[in-house]
Amino acid sequence: MKLKTQFIAVVFSMFSFVNICAQERLKIDTTKSDIKWSGEYTFYFGGHNGRISFSEGYFEKTNQLITGGQFIIDMNSIICDDIGVKDANESLVNHLKDPDFFDVSQFPEAVLKITSVEYHDSTHMKIYANLTLKGITKPISFQAEVNFEKKEMTTKFKIDRMLWGVSYNSKLRDGAISDAIGFEVKISL
Repeated sequence: MKLKTQFIAVVFSMFSFVNICAQERLKIDTTKSDIKWSGEYTFYFGGHNGRISFSEGYFEKTNQLITGGQFIIDMNSIICDDIGVKDANESLVNHLKDPDFFDVSQFPEAVLKITSVEYHDSTHMKIYANLTLKGITKPISFQAEVNFEKKEMTTKFKIDRMLWGVSYNSKLRDGAISDAIGFEVKISL
């Protein structure tokens, strides 16, 4: 009986070791990773766009597949790319950091945590994640593509800003700016 118990313990240890070895944490290169954002007007063409940076992040890889990950976004890094006049650009960026937009002084980070991944083929997948913005966590999903030669993942998706309390109080007609915020993301290792 004692030999059987020892055998089971050895087998269990081996399987645990294999599972640990099969999982890997891949740290992203924040200097090569990029998030572009865009916001549009509802009733006419135009809007604003810019960039925001990751402060850190990683993918979880199990048996050669991405199965999870977590990414921290530095909300203080938000910039606007479309306004060429320095004072106007600075004014818009400061407004985006205000409480009626992202309330960056109270919530300096946003977090995207991958909860599961469905593969369509070896390079295309649907990612399910939780996005925490302004202290509010909501589930999101989006399509993504991996380029193994470049060691990068790319995706485009939109969120409804109102679900996270990004509720700009405009004196203009309600809906003058779209409720959707678009993101184009490149994550590099």
